[in-house]
Amino acid sequence: MEESSRPGAAETVTTAPENPSAGPPSARIRKGRYAIAAVFCVHGSVTGSFATRVPWIQDHAHVSAGQLGLALAFPALGAALAMPLAGRISHRLGSRAALRLLLALWTAALVLPSLAPNLPALCAGLFVFGAASGMSDVAMNALGVETENRLGRSIMSGLHGMWSTGALIGSAAGTLAAHLGADARLHHELTAVVLTATGLILCHWILDLRSTRDAPAPPRFALPPRSALLIGLVGFCAVFAEGASLDWSAVYLHGDLGTSAGVAAASTTAFTATMAIARFAGDGLVNRFGALRTVRVGGLMATAGGLLVVFAPHPVAAMAGFGLMGLGIAVVVPLSFAAAGRSGPNPSQAIAGVATITYTSGLVAPSAIGTLADATSLVVSFGLVTVLAFGLTVGAGVLRSAGGPKS
Repeated sequence: MEESSRPGAAETVTTAPENPSAGPPSARIRKGRYAIAAVFCVHGSVTGSFATRVPWIQDHAHVSAGQLGLALAFPALGAALAMPLAGRISHRLGSRAALRLLLALWTAALVLPSLAPNLPALCAGLFVFGAASGMSDVAMNALGVETENRLGRSIMSGLHGMWSTGALIGSAAGTLAAHLGADARLHHELTAVVLTATGLILCHWILDLRSTRDAPAPPRFALPPRSALLIGLVGFCAVFAEGASLDWSAVYLHGDLGTSAGVAAASTTAFTATMAIARFAGDGLVNRFGALRTVRVGGLMATAGGLLVVFAPHPVAAMAGFGLMGLGIAVVVPLSFAAAGRSGPNPSQAIAGVATITYTSGLVAPSAIGTLADATSLVVSFGLVTVLAFGLTVGAGVLRSAGGPKS
């Protein structure tokens, strides 16, 4: 049974013949929605599992803090270079098979960093780790957008909420393993086996989208289309604010406002929690008010949060400011991917472009904030974050198509 993309979608697709006993298409699409949500959770679990064992990996590879910082730039480099390949792979194999392959590469790549005995091996392992992450990220977001199209309502914010849930699960398991003194190689090998098997099973219910025979193949390595650049800049502002808040909020509260280390750390945890909660609530808001209004209001909330941080007379006000910022920016990246998937003739290429820009933002934000703080102060640095947060309100119009029919 052939299934075409909705009018205006990025490419014409077909699905594998439908099993008559599988139920009506609506039931199959609902199963596809739950399956892709679980895939997002699996993807996030890999990130959480890795992040909690970085100290063990540093000791095992015998690298200094500076060398570790260098090595940790390689995942973003690998992702940025590999993401443009995802569209070609999906075209050749079909969306389901491509996701099955790329997700398995990502979950299996979890073992590489902990096996590295030295800096060169660690850099190489992290490059492959990032490349697998980026390609699977593009594939699953492209499928998320198409599943959203078929359902006719926003689900992308909730999918990214599932990613955050997976990251929390992976970090909790990693924290337990670290507390027990487990060897990270064994921990990551067992985790990779479980997550790879889970991912392969989940992909059975993913929508199987295939390009029609006369559809042109995307380039082997495609630069982001022009339509994705403005969308990517909006995502850049959101991810910059997120990265700055995650990495520097505790430093700001402890160093500038005089809180205890425990309270400062709690603020970072609260910021992460507000983002996860907002992402799960985001789809309802987008379905009711549309992507444009949701992002504009979110940008105003994030701006108000930034102003609270900058002019905070008390740590409680600053913590409230970081919370507001988390609430305001949470839905922007999911909606950026959704808008990219509808912005041009090739959804994977556009999503890859937006993802590359947002990955770059996440890479440069922490160091940019630190450099500016060294030259001026953290207050000035968060002033820049506040300006970028306001940019979400100004640039929200480019996400007009992100919320589907109701945008």
